[in-house]
Amino acid sequence: MSDRRFDVVLLGATGFAGGLTAEYLAWHAPVECRWALAGRNTAKLENVRAKLATIDARLSTLDLVPADSTDAGSLRALAEQSRMIASTVGPYALHGEPLVAACADAGTDYLDLTGEPEFVDEMYLRHSETAVASGARLVHACGFDSIPHDVGAYFTVQQLPEGVPLRVRGYVEVSATFSGGTAASALNAFAHPTRTLSAARRRARVDRPDGSRSARVVTGRPHHDRTTGTWALPMPTIDPQIVTRSARAVDRYGPDFRYSHFVGLPHARTAAGLAAGVAGLFAAAQVPPVRRALLSRIPAGTGPSAEKRARSWFRVTFVGEGGGERVVTRVSGGDPGYDETAVMLAESALALAFDDLPATRGQVTTVTAMGDALLARLQAAGMRFEVL
Repeated sequence: MSDRRFDVVLLGATGFAGGLTAEYLAWHAPVECRWALAGRNTAKLENVRAKLATIDARLSTLDLVPADSTDAGSLRALAEQSRMIASTVGPYALHGEPLVAACADAGTDYLDLTGEPEFVDEMYLRHSETAVASGARLVHACGFDSIPHDVGAYFTVQQLPEGVPLRVRGYVEVSATFSGGTAASALNAFAHPTRTLSAARRRARVDRPDGSRSARVVTGRPHHDRTTGTWALPMPTIDPQIVTRSARAVDRYGPDFRYSHFVGLPHARTAAGLAAGVAGLFAAAQVPPVRRALLSRIPAGTGPSAEKRARSWFRVTFVGEGGGERVVTRVSGGDPGYDETAVMLAESALALAFDDLPATRGQVTTVTAMGDALLARLQAAGMRFEVL
């Protein structure tokens, strides 16, 4: 695809996470990278470009491409002139499919920040086969959902013996605030549990492993974990699904892989309060007027200030066991939802555009598509991967 006009296109740069990703690219994209911003509001894109030009004056002529998630023709034209497109336009269940379809048809690599299991499963069912035929790589969950967990589990597995059954547990600790876009995605995901379950079941019927290796999620129970010193609750996010899909695709995870995913909290009282809060939010999401009222309190496009983000952090501690050995690793960094997510999405885009990667196609995970190259990029960008 070297004859295409752009190496990397960022769709959604006028939003909060998209704007941070654009700034990261302005600082870190290589000189030879032909990149552009895309969106439906040209005036807002021009404002973003003007801000980027204060980082690098050459970006005053950065290309701006009209594209609207409701206009299939504009998305098809965008995909046909791009090697890869990274989208920050969520909630993806509402706005994401037309771009996925356009990229799958055009053989264009696609990245996003979704943490919505229903969307990922539906995109697999509707577009992965087309992407396999065209050569496109469709890579979802390229932010805090789910790169630290996916790449972190991969890093952990690399410290354990090969060719033996492995068990890995991940404990997530976070101090951060969230934007309107994140809130909208979470509430929309909570609002349709039956659709989410239906999509998962339909995918399971067609996305069957060949039987030579096994990888599955073990939910686990609430407990006090001595390794992290936290009270651990099972964390029913998309992350364990992504980790085990990587494990099915990559031989290094061994013949039998099990993964459990927890949120780690400092006190039992905090854990109980979080469980009650999530249950209440889930119940509220089932009532449309209440859901709309909650969303109106955090408008889309807003997010925490730079000062708040500077005080935010995350760490994910992994306990891996197999072949008679035990290892404890940790992935950690700064503000997870925005600053580090911008790093993860941008570095994933640059990896797909420029790195020597395994030959993959269709819907794949970050580890399956980028593996060691992405791990090296994240380490170089300042994210810490440690053996404790």
